Amino acid sequence: MSIKSELKRKALHLTGLTVPLIYLIFGQKAATGFVAFALIIFLILEPFRIVEELRDKVKKKLGIYVGNEVIALVERELDAISREHERHSIGAHIYFTAAALIIVCFFPKEIAIGAITVATLGDAIAAIVGKPFGKHRFKNGKSVEGSLAYFLSAFLILFLLVDLPHAFVGALAGMLAEFYELPPDDNFSNQLAVAFAIYLFRKAVL
Repeated sequence: MSIKSELKRKALHLTGLTVPLIYLIFGQKAATGFVAFALIIFLILEPFRIVEELRDKVKKKLGIYVGNEVIALVERELDAISREHERHSIGAHIYFTAAALIIVCFFPKEIAIGAITVATLGDAIAAIVGKPFGKHRFKNGKSVEGSLAYFLSAFLILFLLVDLPHAFVGALAGMLAEFYELPPDDNFSNQLAVAFAIYLFRKAVL
């Protein structure tokens, strides 16, 4: 994926910040309702994104001709920012929203806000730094520069919400989850890694 497409993908990814923002302003119930509603909508629409024939049938039903330039442009842009494996399988937005729902439901406020914010901003910053400026790369394509950018941004975000040791543990867990792209998808595992790491570390030191 080109740097331009990667930046577009991350810009779309940053809309995930609406979740911690709603949690911060309106509380857990509002955040849970918002994320649950978003997940339901995404799940309903996902088959139409994956299956082109199904998408064309719907467009015909709605009177939108298949060659419509605007629709074609949107489809090309979405295709350009999709990972290869997402084009015919579950997209990152499904994994992100599912993980966010679990986190806002079962974790304390500061951990939930921190984990989702870190997974959103940290991932974007790592790509912005790592793609163009990553000079020291690993076999999986990740770079030292991108990983450090993730860790530092995650640490600063978490330090505003929890104390220094917990911020360090959460940032480290998130960086490792991002680096190894833990299954089923890093947009899912990254959030949960940060949340569980901070939660378990807190339980261990209390």
